[in-house]
Amino acid sequence: MIIVFVLYFALTLCLGLWEARKTKSQSDFVLGGKKLPGWMLALSERATGESAWLLLGLTGFIYATGLSGIWTGVGCLLGISTAWIVLARKFRAEAEAYKAMTMPEYFAAKFASKANLIRVLSTGIIVFFFVFYVGAQFAGAGKTIQQTFGFSPFWGMIISAVVILGYATFGGFVSVVAVDTFQSILMLTTLVVTPVILLVKILASPVSPAQAFAAAGPGFGSLTGGLAGFAAGLMIFNNLAWFFGYLGGQPQLNARFMGMKDEKNVRLGRNIAVLWTIIAYSGVVIIGLGAHVLFGPKAVADSEMILPFILNNLFPGWLAALLLAGAVAAMISTAESMLLVAATSISEDVYKGILKKGRARDRTLLLISRLSTVAVGVLGLVLALTTKDLIYSIVSYAWAGIGCSFAPAVLLSFYWDRFNAAGVVTALASGLVSTVVWMLAGLEKTVTARASTFIIAMTLAVLVTLVSKKKEPETAKASPLTSG
Repeated sequence: MIIVFVLYFALTLCLGLWEARKTKSQSDFVLGGKKLPGWMLALSERATGESAWLLLGLTGFIYATGLSGIWTGVGCLLGISTAWIVLARKFRAEAEAYKAMTMPEYFAAKFASKANLIRVLSTGIIVFFFVFYVGAQFAGAGKTIQQTFGFSPFWGMIISAVVILGYATFGGFVSVVAVDTFQSILMLTTLVVTPVILLVKILASPVSPAQAFAAAGPGFGSLTGGLAGFAAGLMIFNNLAWFFGYLGGQPQLNARFMGMKDEKNVRLGRNIAVLWTIIAYSGVVIIGLGAHVLFGPKAVADSEMILPFILNNLFPGWLAALLLAGAVAAMISTAESMLLVAATSISEDVYKGILKKGRARDRTLLLISRLSTVAVGVLGLVLALTTKDLIYSIVSYAWAGIGCSFAPAVLLSFYWDRFNAAGVVTALASGLVSTVVWMLAGLEKTVTARASTFIIAMTLAVLVTLVSKKKEPETAKASPLTSG
C-alpha cells in the first residue's frame, strides 16, 4: 500500500511539473491562455468542486445521519447542473467581453466607479475563506493516511502540501487542469468500484438494509430524519442549501467556465460534468448507507473515516491504496485550484490592478502569483495542523462565506441592467460579514448560513441598487463575441 501511495504522489508531482513547461506567461498561469479543451476543463471543474468534503465529509455525514443526508446530494446536484446549464455560457461571454481573467477583475472592469474597492474586497474574501478550504483538504489527507497506515496525520498533511505546492507554484492553471483531469478519473473510479463491491457484499449478507437502518436508531431510515412538520422542512431546506453556493459563487469553479475556448466546448463540458456528478453522488450515498448495513453504526470513531475503513476491509492492500488515492485526489485537486485562484487574485487584482494600475510586467506578475501560491498554501497548512473541526464543518463555513458573497453579485450583474457598483460592494461585504456573524453567533444550528447569508446579501444588494443612482456608466467592452 505504501508503494502504491508513493507512486501516486510521484506521478501527480511529475505530471504537474511536466505540464508546467507550458506556462510561459501570466495568462497561461491564470487561465491556461484559453487553449484547453472543454472536456478537460469539465473534468477539472468536477475534481475541483468535489473535495475531501465529498469523499470523506459527505460519506461520513450520510453514514452518521442516514437517508436524510441525501438532501445534501440533491442540493449539490441541482446547483452543479444549474451552473453548467445556465451560467457557464454567460461566464465565458462576460469574461471575454471585459477581458477578465479573474472574478474580481471582471467586477472591477464592469463596475469601474468602485474598481479598487471591489478588487480589495473580492481578494480579501477569496484569500480569507480559501485558507479554511485549503486547510480542510490538507486535514483530509492527514486523516486518510492516518487511517490507512497508522502514521501521524501531521505527515499526511506535510506530504500533500509539498506535492501540491511543488507543481501548482510553477505550472499554474495548465498544471492544475492536467492533474485534475487525472484526479477526476481516479475519483470516479473509486466512487463506482466501491459501491458496486459494497452492494455485492450486502446482497450476500444475512442483514437486510431495513434491519440495519432500524438498528441504527430512530430516524436513520427516514428522508426527514424522523422529524415532522416545520422541523422536517427546515432540515431538508438546510441540506438543500448547498445549492446556493453554486450560483456563480465559487471562483475556483468559475475559472473553468471563463477558460472555455468557445460555446461548443461549453456544451461538451456541461454534458460531461452533469453525468460525472450524477454517478459520483450516487456512489457516495451508497457508500454511506451501505456501510451501516455491512459494518454497523460503530465501525469507526470518526464518521469521516468510513470510506478508508471500507476500502481497507473490502479490498486487497494494493487495490485499497489505489482507490484511497481517489480520495486523496479529491483533496489535492481542490486545494491546488483554490491556491491558484487566491494567488492570481493577489497578483492580478491587487498588485497589477491597484498598485501598478494595469502597467505591471508579465514576468513580475508571474513571480508574484507563484510566491502568493506558496504563502496561501502555508497558511492553509498551519490551519490544518491546528484545528480539530470536521472537514464537513470547515468546508460548510468556507462554502457559505465565498458562495454567499459572490453568487448574489454574479447573478445580479449578469441579469439586471440596473445593477451598479454600490450593489456589488454591498453584496460582497454583507455576504462576508453575515457569514462570520452567523457562524460566531451559533445561528448555523437553526438555519444554515449557506442559505441565510445568500438571502441577506441578495436583498441588501437589490435595496442599495434601487436607492442609488439608476445605472452604472457603460464600460467599454471587447469586440463582439463569435459563437463557437
